[in-house]
Amino acid sequence: MKTDKDLVLEFQSGNPKALNQLVRHWHKPFCEKAYWLVKDADAAKDIAQDSWRVIINKIDKLEKPESFGSWGLRIVCNKSIDWLNKNSRIRKHLEQIKQEQSKQIDIEEPQNNVTLKAKLLDAFKMLPSHQQTVIKLFYTEDYSLKEISETLNISVGTAKSRLFHAREKLKQLLKNYNYED
Repeated sequence: MKTDKDLVLEFQSGNPKALNQLVRHWHKPFCEKAYWLVKDADAAKDIAQDSWRVIINKIDKLEKPESFGSWGLRIVCNKSIDWLNKNSRIRKHLEQIKQEQSKQIDIEEPQNNVTLKAKLLDAFKMLPSHQQTVIKLFYTEDYSLKEISETLNISVGTAKSRLFHAREKLKQLLKNYNYED
């Protein structure tokens, strides 16, 4: 049986069959290591496959062929950590969406609808007059940003900015209300 060093040197010299032997020897340990880290069998297989792509692309640059095993396992570990980080971000994002949805008002209920309108009107009155004007034109009169800019004799960018800041201010003002009332 050839050592990893011999197989790496053969592959680096142009023998593609040497890679097949390396894969046969190392694929299962790569999958097991990935599974040990991510605790997901399907993800572990994908990680091992991605690791092989990296290995194949970089094996020509491996200076110490005798360290193939530890080098390959390090790639698997890095890929596993990348997968965990990515899924952590996805989980956090989904959790954030769930929290935002739980805070949303059920405007289908008539009693909440009346309360919402009253609170929205109160918050609207707290906006500066130039933001109130842009909000009224955009939402109640269905003016485009271009039409608003022409009507108020301001640039489209200024109209867009006022609308954005008015929305943000309304969000902040409405966050301060207790929706349980």
